[in-house]
Amino acid sequence: MATSAKVLSDPAMQFVSDVRAGLCRPGQKELPSKYLYDALGFALFEAISLLPEYGLTRADERLLRRHAEEIVRHVPGPTLVAELGSGSGRKTRWILTALCQREPVSYYPVEISRAALASCESELSDIESVSIVGVEREYLDGLREVAAQRPDGMRLLVMFLGSTIGNFDAGADARFLREVRSVLALGDSLLLGTDLLKPVERMLEAYDDRLGVTAAFNRNLLGRMNRELDSDFDLRQFEHVARFNQAACSIEMHLRSKTRQVVSVRRGGFAVTFAAGETIWTESSHKYTRHEIANLAVSSGFRTEAQWLDDEWPFAENLLRAV
Repeated sequence: MATSAKVLSDPAMQFVSDVRAGLCRPGQKELPSKYLYDALGFALFEAISLLPEYGLTRADERLLRRHAEEIVRHVPGPTLVAELGSGSGRKTRWILTALCQREPVSYYPVEISRAALASCESELSDIESVSIVGVEREYLDGLREVAAQRPDGMRLLVMFLGSTIGNFDAGADARFLREVRSVLALGDSLLLGTDLLKPVERMLEAYDDRLGVTAAFNRNLLGRMNRELDSDFDLRQFEHVARFNQAACSIEMHLRSKTRQVVSVRRGGFAVTFAAGETIWTESSHKYTRHEIANLAVSSGFRTEAQWLDDEWPFAENLLRAV
């Protein structure tokens, strides 16, 4: 059975506000990566996850499939499950199935994408003994809502998979995990996916595939602003750029203006001037070392309970315990 919680309040106004703040700021223009994921963006990302160059999702799924029962053995019950950024829920199936072998499970996917929630509920609705309640919220707001509903004596397992933690700016990953920890009770668990550092060429290929699917995914953000904010971006005048920031140890995605141009965002009542070669920074994906993950856990109020590593694509699933 699948139901849906209250939706985001005024998401369109927040979108306008974030676009104005990001494009009108001095220096580097940037936009929050969460806006890449409208219905079309979500579908394009699902296609990216199937590309031979993008091994991250397959590594994530392999680890969850192979080690689900072991992961669950480390999680004390009875357990309520909240997943931050569930996407389609495909890779979550293994954990939920393993949990259901010992008890019925209430599962709360937390997403800002209504399309993702619908896909998740459809994907997982066939698992017996799972109750799915979609929460259309920002990560922390949704987690607080779920935690407030937990019955006495119920443990909470939070899942944050796919290395989404790497999309935060330097230092913001630890701040976010500390916020997550503040919602949890002593002994609750966090299953955290982290993409690991690997050769630069291999990382760049994953974010600039030969078919151009990632480029379409990135440019769709401009299309989304045209559709929802009555902007007049010419998508042909922007090119997708992926580059490695060595200092930050992250892959950055940008949209680079091919010419000098002025773009109007009519719903926001403002216009933006782009110089030729100027970019909009749309996403970062930090790549971790195992030592860095351990330090991140400790600094955020967790201890590492267990870790599983993929042997084909450097990636780690980390089970952290709130202390």
